[in-house]
Amino acid sequence: MNRNKQQGKQPKSWKMAFAKAGKNVGYALPIIGGVLLLFGLFRVYVPTSIIKQVFSGNPFKDTFIGGILGSLFAGNAVNSYIIGGELLRSGVSLFAVTAFLITWVTIGLLQFPVEVTFLGKSFAIKRNILSFVLAFLVAVATVLTLRMLG
Repeated sequence: MNRNKQQGKQPKSWKMAFAKAGKNVGYALPIIGGVLLLFGLFRVYVPTSIIKQVFSGNPFKDTFIGGILGSLFAGNAVNSYIIGGELLRSGVSLFAVTAFLITWVTIGLLQFPVEVTFLGKSFAIKRNILSFVLAFLVAVATVLTLRMLG
C-alpha cells in the first residue's frame, strides 16, 4: 500500500517539476534575449580589431585579462555561455574565454560590499582571491585537456 501512495505522488511531482522548469525558462528568455541584443550592439560598435588588441593571443596574458573582465562584470551562467560563444567567434582564445566564464560566475567585485557585510571582510577577500587563482588554473587545465582529447 505504501508503494501505491508513492506512485500516486510521482505524477504530481513530475508535473510540478515541469511547471517550475517552464516558469524558470519563461523568466530566463527575456534576459537571454536582452543579452543577445546587447551583444549584437557590442559587435556592431566595437570592432573585432579592438577585441584582438585586448586579447593578444598570449595564453597567460589572455587568461589573466579574461579573468579580470569576468570578475568585474558579474552575471549568471546562462548569459556567460552566450557571451563566451561570441568571444570565441571574435577570435578570443579559449584560455581567456574559460577564465572569463569561471570568474563571471564565481567572482563578483560589484557585489563584494554585500559579501563583506554578510560573510565578513577576511572571508570575502580570501574567497575572491582563491576563486581567481583557481579560475586561472581551471582555465589552463580545461584547455590543455581539450587539446589532449582533440
